[in-house]
Amino acid sequence: MAKFYLSIGANLGNREETLKRAVGLLDATPEVTVKTVSPFYETPPWGKEDQPPFINGAVSVETSLTGQKLLERCLAIERQLGRVRHEKWGARTIDIDLVYSPDEVCRTPELTLPHPYLTQRAFVLVPLRDLVPDLILFGRPIDDWLAQLPDTDAIRRKD
Repeated sequence: MAKFYLSIGANLGNREETLKRAVGLLDATPEVTVKTVSPFYETPPWGKEDQPPFINGAVSVETSLTGQKLLERCLAIERQLGRVRHEKWGARTIDIDLVYSPDEVCRTPELTLPHPYLTQRAFVLVPLRDLVPDLILFGRPIDDWLAQLPDTDAIRRKD
């Protein structure tokens, strides 16, 4: 069984409910077990800023699937929950990204692990830190990466 960390987010529709449904659909996948889910955070948009705020979280899973097969399952869940890809970094009903695995490194046209923007996105690192507070990424603690990001203070935990 391999461990993967996923980033989940939504900024259209009932954001929290959609994230909870996505986690449920992941866990209902026979080869996937959801181990932990971070708290949800309201976060400003990243990359394309003229859109509504997001709700983001992180999920750890254990699976017998490869990263590529897990990605395919995540994309199927996105479609099932109404995701339509209009533009890069645009508004969306759901986004599920594989961001890190201690068990798999991958560089294909479809999947790069660790995610290429992992250390540049506070909306990914803050919830990921809830799941793995002592995580080392590229030789540095996760808190070091967060300390260098300008938007960390704009992320607010949803209660």
